[in-house]
Amino acid sequence: MTAPVSIRNATKIFGDFTALRDVSLEIEAGEFIVLLGPSGCGKTTLLSLLGGFLSPSSGTVEINGQDMGHVPPSKRPTTTMFQDYALFPHMSLRDNVAFGLKMRKIGKAERHAKAEDLLDMVGLKSSADKKPHELSGGQRQRVALARALAVEPDVLLLDEPLGALDLKLRRQMQDELKAIQKRVGTTFVHVTHDQEEAMAIADRIVVMNAGNIEDVGRPEDIYMRPRTLFSASFMGEVNFIPGTLGNCHDGIVDIETVLGAVSLPETALRDENLTKGAKVTLAIRPEHFRASTGTGPRITFGKAKVTDGSFFGTHHRA
Repeated sequence: MTAPVSIRNATKIFGDFTALRDVSLEIEAGEFIVLLGPSGCGKTTLLSLLGGFLSPSSGTVEINGQDMGHVPPSKRPTTTMFQDYALFPHMSLRDNVAFGLKMRKIGKAERHAKAEDLLDMVGLKSSADKKPHELSGGQRQRVALARALAVEPDVLLLDEPLGALDLKLRRQMQDELKAIQKRVGTTFVHVTHDQEEAMAIADRIVVMNAGNIEDVGRPEDIYMRPRTLFSASFMGEVNFIPGTLGNCHDGIVDIETVLGAVSLPETALRDENLTKGAKVTLAIRPEHFRASTGTGPRITFGKAKVTDGSFFGTHHRA
């Protein structure tokens, strides 16, 4: 099952602290949305509003067109998967996955059959009789995912479920999580502070900062054409160069910077309505730089000297 989600003008205030400020977001049915941002930006608060663990101070949350304002967590068409997985240590994997079905009075044979189907989907059917302590961290994560999907939620909420895994296993689980989401078609809303993880799994990324939504879009759009300076800097290393917009001619725009004048395609502008004299900021990613001996088209900003470097396996950082 799957459902669209609509958040309209949601604000959440804790005493003197505003955790969310007039946040609005539309999520399509079957979408994999990632809420991305630094600690304290409001992403977990927003997830808690969707799950019913918190109520908005103002604004509305709708799932499948129904206002969730007075619907408790147990009655919402959502399931939440937490970072610690919250598996029952005394139960087998089969019983862990079937627990939500048992609470819904589903018969033993039916719930066990469904639990084994889901364990098969996550590659653990042969381990159905094992206990959680017999599994690795990645395997426990798979069991928690199977349990969350067993009750067929319209929306699955994931609160940094991969945060406790090591880098290699986290990347493996990112691929598996994405594949399972596509297979079941459920709407996923996933919280993380890891930019690489967000870009690997999301249909769209929601970049958050200080209780606000800074940017929303596909991973490639957020990275290559960010809407704000915060979004540009949070999504990866970037060099900012302030400038002033000059003349536009034949699809080319001139920009004056402290490093000299530069001419760029007009399509490089984030805002097409800017006029001559407007203040702009050039955002240049490290991969945009080329050595002076390189080939291909280039824009010269003067000379620089590499003073230090670090090796990262797939690349060097200078």
